[in-house]
Amino acid sequence: MNSPRYPKSFSHIGITVPDIKKAVKFYKEVMGWYIIMQPTTVKKEKDTAIGQMCIDVFGEDWEEFEIAHMSTSDAIGIELFSFPHGKKEAPEFNPFNTGLFHFCVQDPDIEGLIEKIVASGGKQRMPIREYYPNEKPYRMCYVEDPFGIVFEIYTHSYELTYSAGAYDE
Repeated sequence: MNSPRYPKSFSHIGITVPDIKKAVKFYKEVMGWYIIMQPTTVKKEKDTAIGQMCIDVFGEDWEEFEIAHMSTSDAIGIELFSFPHGKKEAPEFNPFNTGLFHFCVQDPDIEGLIEKIVASGGKQRMPIREYYPNEKPYRMCYVEDPFGIVFEIYTHSYELTYSAGAYDE
């Protein structure tokens, strides 16, 4: 296959939460994400396209689950899932094992966002740190949402944070 080489764009991330309504409320009120589709129930049905697709993805060992769709300000989708028989406690934070261990959001008001997260039942996992002290005013911090899902906050874009010469006073 001779397809053109270009960077693929990020479409969405799926996050399993213990309570879909509480998660939608948190991500809407604290993160400011838009609700695209309110929480809805998906049933295991071979005669519907969504039901069959979910059987293909999840196998046969489920009957129904809840799903909601949200979006960030830059059109990245957030797909929230809640399974009635899944574990409801936070996953173990182990970045040393293979697999996704965090996602990152960007907010120039890092202190304000952390305050909202903590006030909503989340946690600040570390002090706010500067990536390049005395070079760039770019800061970061790891946090947890109220469900124990770990994510990172940057004050500036990924490209600006890691590129040389991206900040000139």
